[in-house]
Amino acid sequence: MATSTAITAATKSFRELHGVVVSAGLMDRTVKVTVGGQKWNNFLKKFFKAPQTHLVHDPNNSLRTGDVVAITPGWRTSKNKRHVVKHIIAPAGVPIEERPAVPTEQDRWASEAAWREAKDKRRALRKQLEILDIKLANAASVEKRLQKEVRGKITPREVD
Repeated sequence: MATSTAITAATKSFRELHGVVVSAGLMDRTVKVTVGGQKWNNFLKKFFKAPQTHLVHDPNNSLRTGDVVAITPGWRTSKNKRHVVKHIIAPAGVPIEERPAVPTEQDRWASEAAWREAKDKRRALRKQLEILDIKLANAASVEKRLQKEVRGKITPREVD
């Protein structure tokens, strides 16, 4: 249902965070990325390291532990996953060419739109089947009543 213009209108440019993959391969399509940060201590008047970890959606399982990646906030894919991989900055171990490609933002939006359209079609089909089941049940009860009327067990209904 979503057109390409709607997709481009819905996409926003979010800030890009750079971090290191610290856990990969333990969860399907999910990696843990540590993003550096600092916290100011007002008593000592200095900054201390305060890294943050994020669970990040990796659509094609293309990341390995030690990769330096760029992540962006995306739609929620689970309870704790709120970011998605944008691209690999520096691979660790296996070269990028030998891994599955990281989809671009437009590819992700297009696949989400296709998934949503398929879901809407399934939902509409399921609704039509429910309506047909109700009509079939009503027809069966009418047929049963007519058979009883033919046998003379009940009196026919008055027609207005």
